[in-house]
Amino acid sequence: MGAEKVTVQNLEIVKIDAENNLIAVKGAIPGPKNGIVTIVDCVKKA
Repeated sequence: MGAEKVTVQNLEIVKIDAENNLIAVKGAIPGPKNGIVTIVDCVKKA
């Protein structure tokens, strides 16, 4: 259990609050509350 890597595509970043180090994302993020999330910009190859 745990330590599974899950990739979710096409989520929209709604707001970035640099003062409080927060990023608001539109959509569901898998994993537990207070878990670590990695956000990367990518282009899906055809």
